[in-house]
Amino acid sequence: MNRTLNQQRTLLLAAMVVPALLAALAVAAFAWAAARIAPRDLPLGVAGPRAAAMAGQLATHDPGAFAVHYYAGEAQARAAVRHRDVYGAVVTTPRGVRVLTASAASPLVAKFLAGAAAPQASPTASPPAAQAWSVRVVDVVPASAKDPRGIAFGASLLPLVLIGSLTGVIALAGARAGLWRIAALLAASALVGMIAAGIMQGWLGVIPGNWAANGAVLGLIVLAISSAVSGLGGLLGYPGLALGALLMVFVGNPFSAVTSAPEMLPLPVGTIGQLMPAGAGQNLLRSAAFFSGYGAGGHLAVLLIWAAAGLTAIWAGSLRQRRPAQAGTTAPATPAAGHRPPGHLWPSRTA
Repeated sequence: MNRTLNQQRTLLLAAMVVPALLAALAVAAFAWAAARIAPRDLPLGVAGPRAAAMAGQLATHDPGAFAVHYYAGEAQARAAVRHRDVYGAVVTTPRGVRVLTASAASPLVAKFLAGAAAPQASPTASPPAAQAWSVRVVDVVPASAKDPRGIAFGASLLPLVLIGSLTGVIALAGARAGLWRIAALLAASALVGMIAAGIMQGWLGVIPGNWAANGAVLGLIVLAISSAVSGLGGLLGYPGLALGALLMVFVGNPFSAVTSAPEMLPLPVGTIGQLMPAGAGQNLLRSAAFFSGYGAGGHLAVLLIWAAAGLTAIWAGSLRQRRPAQAGTTAPATPAAGHRPPGHLWPSRTA
């Protein structure tokens, strides 16, 4: 009786402490990253006859804010923006300055570049010359007209992270065999990707481009997340399941930089976020939808590695479950009360 009472007290204590710890982790992860947004070595191009002087003024005004790339002319600077080599460029001309931006890459960065470059472009000549001086902002790769601030694009990421984590849990609970679980995850991820693309592109108009390619990217995001969660759960049981969900929701999501840019987050979380499925996925989707695939290679590799590692973990977990079963045919053992092998999170229906 005392043992039962102690177990109840432990459960009640856990019911109070665990939600508080999770809340603290969530608030700290999401709010801290958002409160520390500022440019840190943001890739920026400069071109034109006053390129060096412009770069010096920007470095003086915002030390450490920009990683400057020099280009021969405006055409080369525009190409660099379209290829996602830089977030924007400042092109100096005899009559003024053109600030090239790409709100499709990040509306927040595009707004910041326009505001940061314009004051540095003010002429030092006489008033008549100053009147002829102009500062023009050109959005080379604009965001969707139906989502110019990127709010809907950013809001679409968290549901995918949650759905991916939930899919991993459901697959682990419903399919014990590794091949069946892998097949279920592949089918579910493909279906979720097509539906999400239909909503984001066909209904809301948040993203342009090829619907099938966008759907494949969204499905790959879900697959990378769900396979990682299900694989860790199969290998480690409840601790693995919790670890996978915490990584995806409380690390990958707030550090994904979907509303800003990796270079706008503190180091090293900006880099960490791009090594997680959410961060790599949102950038891969931007490349596929807005930039004709430019800049997609690294982000695609990250998602494929997560998916491959997760599916491998699922297979390895299923092999671990088979060995005790095979051994039990020759020397059956009575498991301890309440004990389940890794991956058996729910009791058998035949028990």
